[in-house]
Amino acid sequence: MSLRILGIESSCDETAAAVVADGREILSNVVASQIEVHRKYGGVVPELASREHLRQIVPVVREALTQAGMKLADVDAIGVTQGPGLVGALLVGITYGKTLAGALGKPLVAVNHLEGHVHAVFLEAHKTVRPPNLPAVCLIVSGGHTVLYEVKRADEAEVQGSGLLRYRKLGQTRDDAAGEAYDKVAKLLGLGYPGGPIVDRLAKAANGAPAPVKFGPTKTRGNPLDFSFSGLKTAVLYHVRDHAEYGPEIRRREEAIERGERKFEELLPLCSARTLGLLREFQNAVVRDLVERTMAAAEELSAGSVLVSGGVAANSQLRETFEERGKRAGIQVYFPSRALSTDNAAMIAAAAYPRLRAGILADTSLNADPSLPLA
Repeated sequence: MSLRILGIESSCDETAAAVVADGREILSNVVASQIEVHRKYGGVVPELASREHLRQIVPVVREALTQAGMKLADVDAIGVTQGPGLVGALLVGITYGKTLAGALGKPLVAVNHLEGHVHAVFLEAHKTVRPPNLPAVCLIVSGGHTVLYEVKRADEAEVQGSGLLRYRKLGQTRDDAAGEAYDKVAKLLGLGYPGGPIVDRLAKAANGAPAPVKFGPTKTRGNPLDFSFSGLKTAVLYHVRDHAEYGPEIRRREEAIERGERKFEELLPLCSARTLGLLREFQNAVVRDLVERTMAAAEELSAGSVLVSGGVAANSQLRETFEERGKRAGIQVYFPSRALSTDNAAMIAAAAYPRLRAGILADTSLNADPSLPLA
């Protein structure tokens, strides 16, 4: 009989619920996005996020159960995100998860959101001809996180065959997360929110347009596996400030977005070759830094594979560059599907499974930890 876990995710601006069997088979995966709520503010407003989670949590869980063809009583355990994330948002999911577990008499499993992103890769990778070899290097890259981990199996005596993983942090951003840099550059250039998808598509449309400025590799003192994107973002800001010719087209794009014209096809004609070249150069710099440091870590540790997860893992150029570098280095690189790259509850349910099997359970004292470390 399979173990069916109801996962609940509410760490930032997506209210999500999913049912996953045996940590592998996704029976349902429902996500209610809040992008439209936060769009006019150019970023996530924590108080509004919490309010939306309160409004969405019950119908989202109900829909996840309906899609899985189950009733609440059929669930074997509840997995819920404990952190890291926005404390108010986390509390909505945790409170609901604790209430369900208590009322149903089911085990409650606390999950680290970052570990969820690791398991997002494994959720689909086990179906491939060559599943990931451990130890692996994992890059988690999103709007809130840019961090490198070594991923290993825990000691057999410790896990009792549960499949539990252990992590060691190798590097992290010292300032902005990569996704945050995308959002800020998009806002600066009048491209709306969120910035990642539109910048990716416009950069791809540059078609050899010359870069109006060149951004060199980012140098960091100390840990060579640490990232930094604040300087790159500031370099774009100074370049735009110093060239007044960007002004008119930025205003035209901002006016278009105010009219609700925010699709790629609507914004592309409002972008000059200069702007497209700038976006391409910005994306080249971000992708280069993410790939170079991740592959350096993999080489240093003689890793069996590379895992890439998080919202920015949906970026087309990042995927292509990693695949190309992986082939050259003779190391397999694994991504989740785009649907599992961004925040979702299937990854939370999957991460809860080995913890449930290992007997690592939470009780009614479980509380949100906005800075919960993975390692």
